[in-house]
Amino acid sequence: MTASPAPADVVHVDIASLEQMNAWGRHLGEGLRVGDVVGLVGPLGAGKTTLTQAIAAGAGIVPGRHVASPTFALVNEHPGRVRLVHADLYRVRTAAELAELGLDEAYDRAAAVIEWIDRFPEAAPADHLRVTISVAPAGARNLTVEAHGPTSHRLLAQVR
Repeated sequence: MTASPAPADVVHVDIASLEQMNAWGRHLGEGLRVGDVVGLVGPLGAGKTTLTQAIAAGAGIVPGRHVASPTFALVNEHPGRVRLVHADLYRVRTAAELAELGLDEAYDRAAAVIEWIDRFPEAAPADHLRVTISVAPAGARNLTVEAHGPTSHRLLAQVR
């Protein structure tokens, strides 16, 4: 007999400033371990790459390392306390292109942040943390953070 997966645990976070976004992201990054996957969702300009930069800082990515959106490279890997794979699926068009990225292999050696995970949800393992960023008035952001599985529940507990 197998237990059915636990429903996603959802938390809403209001972010009023860039400083708050950076602090929240750093805190999340401090809890990352090899195999953890964070999927980011949001419109262009919502702050997915900004959040990734803060997560990278928390993960101990080498200071001074430029963590830029891999929109054209599609995947970048950064050394740190925990290696961080940063993927951007915005320009990926097919499942065949997705497979060529090698994300499944990356999960064995690094934590991962995947921008535009909503374009190819199958790119993330079943156990992942999904952060949806909505733009609010006056530049504020609203985060909807969903944990899917025990590892992501640990991450969610880290940032509650």
